Amino acid sequence: MIHSLVLDHDIQKYVLDVSLREDDIARELRMATMQLFEHGMLTPPEEAQLLGFLVGLVSATTVVEVGTFTGYGTLAMARAVPAHGRVITCDVNAQWTEIGRPFWERAGVADRIQLEIRPAVETLDMLLAAGAAGTVDFAFIDCNKESYADYFERCLELLRPGGLLVVDNVLWSGKVARPDVSDQETDSLRALNAALRDDNRIELSMLPVFDGLTLAYKRAEHSGSAT
Repeated sequence: MIHSLVLDHDIQKYVLDVSLREDDIARELRMATMQLFEHGMLTPPEEAQLLGFLVGLVSATTVVEVGTFTGYGTLAMARAVPAHGRVITCDVNAQWTEIGRPFWERAGVADRIQLEIRPAVETLDMLLAAGAAGTVDFAFIDCNKESYADYFERCLELLRPGGLLVVDNVLWSGKVARPDVSDQETDSLRALNAALRDDNRIELSMLPVFDGLTLAYKRAEHSGSAT
């Protein structure tokens, strides 16, 4: 059996040294975010780069992001969509998102970002009610964990067949693998992970990177409910 490589500090630094492409605008936004007490919610720079890479890979023009925080990941995805594309990003904290806005403007992508300040379920339901089902190319979920199942169902309905959905924090610092840990967030993530394994509407890969990242693309032949 081949065991996965455990990333220690030296390997992590090497990966960043040889692969991270973070310009001054993104770096300054990350540094500004690190001043916040809640800075642990920041998308790591290499993960933000991956999100932008995936957005470009699927040639996405419409992106939905559940959980903006200061918009570091938002910036990476907005840079990856074409000039006529848009990133619809959802959050409930205008104070955090306003930190990112000047950086979006400096990067020339503010007009591609549609910021919605309200509970994300309300925004997603509004999009569905407006006829957006099957029109979104890429979705990223990184918000309150106990509501992940609700976000997933709505984002999957919004996705076009072949669209890609990325779910963050699915390993939750390893808590999901520890039977002795039980709390609302951990139990919700466990339930979602198990449900996605058996969901015939998607193709699935869970990656043990960052805090656990699940990639799911919507299968064309299945548009109904999960098994």
